[in-house]
Amino acid sequence: MAADPSELLTILDLEPLEVNIFRGRSPDENVQRVFGGQVAAQALVAAGRTVPADRFVHSLHAYFLRPGDPSIPIVYEVDRIRDGRSFTTRRVVAVQHGEAIFHLSASFQVHEDGVEHQEPMPEAPDPESLPTMEERRIEAGIAPSPRWERQFPIELRYVDEPPWLAGSVAARKNRQQVWVRANGELPDDPLVHVCAATYASDLTLLDSVLLANGLTWDDNRKIMVASLDHAMWFHRPFRADDWLLYDQQSPSASGARGLAAGRLFTRDGRHVVSVVQEGLLRVRSIEMNS
Repeated sequence: MAADPSELLTILDLEPLEVNIFRGRSPDENVQRVFGGQVAAQALVAAGRTVPADRFVHSLHAYFLRPGDPSIPIVYEVDRIRDGRSFTTRRVVAVQHGEAIFHLSASFQVHEDGVEHQEPMPEAPDPESLPTMEERRIEAGIAPSPRWERQFPIELRYVDEPPWLAGSVAARKNRQQVWVRANGELPDDPLVHVCAATYASDLTLLDSVLLANGLTWDDNRKIMVASLDHAMWFHRPFRADDWLLYDQQSPSASGARGLAAGRLFTRDGRHVVSVVQEGLLRVRSIEMNS
C-alpha cells in the first residue's frame, strides 16, 4: 500500500454549506463531463455525513440524469427520508445550473449478526504479477496523450488485455477481471472506503458490454456510451487502499442499453461488494459481432 495519502481524499472532501447541503468540486476542468463515479462517491459522502457513526451503508441505488459540468462545483442536497431503530435512509440530489444531474438513495444499518455465506472468489493472478497501465501503454507503443496524462486516483491492473488495446477483443467473452485500489493511503473511516469503492466501480464496468459485442473504447466515433443507473450492495468491511479483485460480466444488451454486473473481492477471498449498472450504448453504422 502506498504511504502517501490518496488523491481521492481531495475529491471526497465536501464543503458543508448548510444543514443537509454540501458542495463538491471536480479535479479536472478540461474534460468534457464529470466522471460518473465521482458524482456517485461524492453523493454517498453527503449522505453519510448526515448518518450516525454506528450505521454503515449497505446499499445504494442511483440514476445519472444529465452530464455534469466539470468547470463548476456540484451542490448535493440531502433529504433525511427515515431514521429507524436499525435502518437509516437518505436521498441525495446533485444539482448544477439549477437542474438535477444525479439522484441517489442510500440505506444504512447498525451492525447485526446473522446468517453468513458467499460464493467462492474466482481465480485470478496476483496484482503484482500484472503490468501497470503505464507499462501496458509503453508495451503497446501508444504515445503519451492527454488521455494517458489524466490521472484517476485509482490504480488498475487488468488480468487480460484492456479493451482499449487494438485486437484485445479477439476471442474475448463478456467478462473481464481488474485489480483496483486507491492510489494512496486512506483513513480508517469505513465511509471513506465505501465511497472510494463507489468511485472505482464506475471505471471499467461497462467494458464487459463492449467486449460481448466485439467493441472497444477506441470505437468512440462509432458508439456513444454513458452510464444510466448504478446499484451497489456492501456486504462486508474492507479497505479500498488494499487490492480488490473486480470480477465483471455482461448478461444482456438490447434496446441501445447494456447491463453489467460486478463483484469485488479482497485478496483473502471475501466477497465485499456487488455492483450492477445499466449503460446507454448507441451504435452508429457498425455491424455487431454475433
